[in-house]
Amino acid sequence: MSQAPHYKANVRDIQFNLFELLEVQKTSLGHAPFDELDKDTVDEVLRSLEKVVMGGLTNSFVEGDRVPLQLDGEGNVTLPPKLREALHELHETGLHLIAIPARLGGMGAPPSVGWATFELLAGANATAIFYLLGDVIARVIDRLGTEEQKARYVRPMLDRRWGGSMVLTEPDAGSDVGAARTKARHVEGDVWEIEGVKRFITNGDFDGTENIVHLVLARPEGAVAGTKGLSMFIVPKFWVNEDGSLGERNGVVCTNLEKKMGIKGSSTCEMTFGDKKPARGLLVGGKHDGIRQMFHVIEHARMAVGMKSLATLSTAYLNALAYAKMRVQGADLPQAANKAAPRVTILQHADVRRMLMLQKCHAEGLRALALYTASVQDRVEIAGGHGAAAAHDDDLLNDLLLPMVKGYGSEKAYEMLALSLQCFGGSGYTQDYPIEQYIRDQKIDSLYEGTTHIQALDLLLRKVARDGGATLRRQLEQISTTIAGLEPIPALAVERAALEKALEEMNGILGALLGKMGESLHHVGLQGNRVLFALAELIIGWLLVRQAEVALRRREENPAEQGFYDGKLAAVRFYCRNVLPNLTATRAFVEASTLELMEIPEEAF
Repeated sequence: MSQAPHYKANVRDIQFNLFELLEVQKTSLGHAPFDELDKDTVDEVLRSLEKVVMGGLTNSFVEGDRVPLQLDGEGNVTLPPKLREALHELHETGLHLIAIPARLGGMGAPPSVGWATFELLAGANATAIFYLLGDVIARVIDRLGTEEQKARYVRPMLDRRWGGSMVLTEPDAGSDVGAARTKARHVEGDVWEIEGVKRFITNGDFDGTENIVHLVLARPEGAVAGTKGLSMFIVPKFWVNEDGSLGERNGVVCTNLEKKMGIKGSSTCEMTFGDKKPARGLLVGGKHDGIRQMFHVIEHARMAVGMKSLATLSTAYLNALAYAKMRVQGADLPQAANKAAPRVTILQHADVRRMLMLQKCHAEGLRALALYTASVQDRVEIAGGHGAAAAHDDDLLNDLLLPMVKGYGSEKAYEMLALSLQCFGGSGYTQDYPIEQYIRDQKIDSLYEGTTHIQALDLLLRKVARDGGATLRRQLEQISTTIAGLEPIPALAVERAALEKALEEMNGILGALLGKMGESLHHVGLQGNRVLFALAELIIGWLLVRQAEVALRRREENPAEQGFYDGKLAAVRFYCRNVLPNLTATRAFVEASTLELMEIPEEAF
């Protein structure tokens, strides 16, 4: 039975991505609004946070799964003691404020650094990270709220560690947010009363904080149907008076806790508004622009889900690797017929090596994709923030990449986690090791914040279509530029050819799908996930090849780290030979797509 802490961080690969591949010390740090930070400071933050997460967050991982949350008759949820203590420990360090702007009392780190640190938090305890959403809600109010709303909520939420939640889903609407029936009735000024029931609300209630601030989508009386009729409201658990003091309990109550497959320490609530007393809220910014406003939270959540998935896969892989190095079983295959042959560790078995390298290249590839996306977010902020004219192209690129980070990342991590468990054999199926909990905790990632196919539709019908594919073409041109630059590097000739072939196949996939769409949009429904995955695998391949360029150079400059750089080269070589060929198959599927499946009568299923 494993006695060591479950979490195994990969800070070295985070550093490699930030400082050697993306070079954020040149492109982001030192540039306003991140001009107070440098590489040494970020390195120290990463090291300090690694030590912190190996304490309470890692140690509460099991208890959060096996000690049930408690809901009392007043709608109050109590967390397992170790989880509550771990959150307090993290708050005491102040490290949860890394990405909060300095003007709001935070460290003011760029998104690339903020998301890198988020990986450490999510890997240590995936349920705990949800309880930090109050910081995100505060930043959304700071961006969208009226001056009076900002004064009442933003600094109190950050300084006094209030919780927060995003409240969209309803029992009968699900992903069809526009079908929401929760109502809002105007009282006076920006005060409204909310009435309805919401479901699957993450950290809708929990103890250890004096207040929880919900951002709620509701339909004002007389508003049009669909998403355009929704508005967003600030609805606190305890009313916040104009002077900032806390008033009476508001009429928003947790009326049920979901019983779930995983992330059991995360309080997933049914929330009832305005049942026994009015649920008062403030119209955000005094504007009826709910769905557009809520997307500031939704996009953050989708990025967070992708980071959570890769963090879980990364620690699962490192756990599987450690087990493979110590578990002795069987002889080396060429010696299997020799009964006297020495027994070897399972790391010497070819199939185990295959599974481990698949996990490694995908964990490192997903990290590269996520931190590349985060670096694009850095550029947006440096150019003036979302919506600024100078940030336009990078805003669109970030939007293009997010469905891949979330949709592909969550699906591929789940697939790879099955291989992590397989490396443990039967032991992996027990609670002696963390893999079975990793799988249960991670599976939700492909389901919430937009299912995988919603991500595919978002990519193809919104992100690609809205500018006629111009943003996608710019990204593909970057890949072409990298391919051309590999010409004088013989050591990467095979990888260059594989990337070039994958790019050719991607262009063929897109052309074929465009032709099929002229026949019916059902072809997007049938093939959209494949196209999402193919594009993600191409971009990851491109990033891994760029990593290989860096590794070739750095391994000569840093002999002490040759093993690390050899690992980067091994990962890209395996990926180019075993993953990028998927695009050839995808092209064949898309080109051969028919509508036969849509014509099968229901009785045939």
